[in-house]
Amino acid sequence: MNLGLGCVCRPVFWPFGSVLDSRHCVFALTLLTLLMQVVVEANSWWSLAMNPLLIPEAYIIGAQPLCSQLVGLSQGQKKLCQLYQDHMQYIGEGAKTGIRECQYQFRHRRWNCSTVDNSSVFGRVMQIGSRETAFTYAISAAGVVNAVSRACREGELSSCGCSRAARPKDLPRDWLWGGCGDNLNYGYRFSKEFVDAREREKSYPKGSYESSRVLMNIHNNEAGRRTVSDLAHVSCKCHGVSGSCSLKTCWLQLADFRKVGDALKEKYDSAAAMKLNTRGKLVQMHSKFNAPTSHDLVYIESSPDYCLKNQSTGSLGTVGRLCNKTSEGMDGCELMCCGRGYDQYKAQIVERCHCKFHWCCYVKCKRCTKIVDQFVCK
Repeated sequence: MNLGLGCVCRPVFWPFGSVLDSRHCVFALTLLTLLMQVVVEANSWWSLAMNPLLIPEAYIIGAQPLCSQLVGLSQGQKKLCQLYQDHMQYIGEGAKTGIRECQYQFRHRRWNCSTVDNSSVFGRVMQIGSRETAFTYAISAAGVVNAVSRACREGELSSCGCSRAARPKDLPRDWLWGGCGDNLNYGYRFSKEFVDAREREKSYPKGSYESSRVLMNIHNNEAGRRTVSDLAHVSCKCHGVSGSCSLKTCWLQLADFRKVGDALKEKYDSAAAMKLNTRGKLVQMHSKFNAPTSHDLVYIESSPDYCLKNQSTGSLGTVGRLCNKTSEGMDGCELMCCGRGYDQYKAQIVERCHCKFHWCCYVKCKRCTKIVDQFVCK
């Protein structure tokens, strides 16, 4: 039987006398296809954050092998890599910034944005369309906007420079609009082109789970980018005799990335549960709430149980995690350890102490050692 996959299934006789008929062949090929899809989906451009190739010395004009060596890129992303090789270092930096911010924001949660040692970066947990996945996509896309926009300003990229944003209407007339601002417009557009490329390349049946994941991923990527844009602000510098500030020069500046992380964490807490309608569009599951905008995070599946390690969901569990005995929040031992209890032990820590200011102009500290109690989930 011809399956249109470049092979023909015929009865196959095994040494033990059983026959692999056409039905078994179909099943085997289907299983193989699914396994290949899982492998492909496991790879991600996030792996650029851990890639040793992402160093300036690796970028030689016309060095095509570089893009083929980068694990996790889709075909469209590889083409963009070949066209904009000098951007790849900053995409990697953006991914790393996003991962670090994710780990900071969730440091006191059962799921703490842990990475795994393979090209999927976050493991199988990202195959679930949960709130955590929504946040991860958003903060990663935001990280690329942040890194590329600032690389433009610093003159690191050949195809962009300082911001060309229009002068704000409310800026006083006697203030100069110029300087060299972060090129948010370019960073936004390049992040959209590169990060969303993987999703745009996919083609799934209308109404399928996979199609809903594509819509979810694209929406959250955009929410991350818009958060960076929303928080950008005008920054000014004074000029004048003896700091009189008789003249000001102003430019567009991105907010500190911690503010982006804080904003997206709030959006995570209020993320909207979605489902596919009959037209193949994402709609809100609970209509009594306000519909999410393009600035909000959305998800399509409940979060898995992060209490115990589970290979099928990718949960690493909370065994061995530090907890706060006196806290009643998510970092408290009762919630962090999921009721399993905790162990207490003594730990030696080294910290700065007895700091003194010396004229002019530095602070000198001693290093002190102390013993503290630490609590670890069973």
